[in-house]
Amino acid sequence: MPRRDLLYLHGFRSSPRSLKAQQMGACIARRQARGEDWTWRCPQLPPSPAQAWSLIEATLQRLPEDRRAVIGSSLGGFYATVAAERLGCPAVLINPAVDPARDLARYIGEITAWHSEERFWFRAEYIDELRALAPGALTRPDRYFVLVAQGDEVLDWREMAARYAGTRLTVLEGGDHALSSFPDHLEDILSFLEHA
Repeated sequence: MPRRDLLYLHGFRSSPRSLKAQQMGACIARRQARGEDWTWRCPQLPPSPAQAWSLIEATLQRLPEDRRAVIGSSLGGFYATVAAERLGCPAVLINPAVDPARDLARYIGEITAWHSEERFWFRAEYIDELRALAPGALTRPDRYFVLVAQGDEVLDWREMAARYAGTRLTVLEGGDHALSSFPDHLEDILSFLEHA
């Protein structure tokens, strides 16, 4: 009987209300309705990377080691890589941020969230928090399944593909940062996690 406890990590300015999070949750609900033993969590991550990591780590450590897995999109993909390296869990990454300390430096200040009118501060010290989390080289590329869209308008697909070379890497022609084709990959994602 397939069984996994999944933690979905959304991207910068995103939330559990993102389309991918909703699609993943619906997919897990269908599996549960068939009697499969899956659980699903998608918390709102705080803007502070240190606080976000504390929440991620605490959530994963409450899950059985042989069941836990992470799925992360964009900045969530960076956090999922940290989780895979520090805690040894399988990770699915969707257009993952490779160097968020570099990329997010231009967003310091007041920011509006994507799925609400909520505003929050992205502080200068958060860049140092991201640098402190940097996971380094991948120790077990086989624990990763990575989806990269060549049409990503936010992140450089070549940098993502190079960072995750040696993993189960799928480079998609076209596409976008949000990975609009995400539903097409759900069964492959869950199949990978069943056997990872």
